[in-house]
Amino acid sequence: MLFPAKEYKIVVVGLDNAGKTTTLYKLHLGEVVTTHPTIGSNVEEVVYNNLRFEQVWDIGGQERLTTSWETYYRGTNAIIVVIDITDRARISIIKEELFRLLGHDELQQAVVLVFANKQDMKDAMTPAEITYTLSLHIIKNHDWHIHACCVLIGEDLYDGLRWIAQQVTGKAPS
Repeated sequence: MLFPAKEYKIVVVGLDNAGKTTTLYKLHLGEVVTTHPTIGSNVEEVVYNNLRFEQVWDIGGQERLTTSWETYYRGTNAIIVVIDITDRARISIIKEELFRLLGHDELQQAVVLVFANKQDMKDAMTPAEITYTLSLHIIKNHDWHIHACCVLIGEDLYDGLRWIAQQVTGKAPS
């Protein structure tokens, strides 16, 4: 190669038990692995078509850890917010965290993908309901997209990653 490939960084955030670590390893390994609550972070490389995401950070989502999320923001190209769409009781908490991170200086250029996870569960909120409840429609300074998925079976994860790839490179992935 005459020119080195550009590296991209993705930060995966969400509340505990939303599916962040499962998302990371499904994208990295192509399979579901047994996970435990993340204390701190996990980082892996994800290759999608000819695009290399050198740093995909899964950050612990327990309430006491959300204040440390900003230490991971520098150089971030994309944010994946994983939401457990059956967790109606805490949807206002993830909304608050989402708008807090969108206001951070280090994330002003980042695109935002919301994975509406656990689509296979009974009583799951629809993407339209999530969009309304999180007030995604008022986000004007970031390109954003919501995508329904089921991380455990890998359903639609790569469609979301395709959207990120298109946003950060300005072209459809090859």
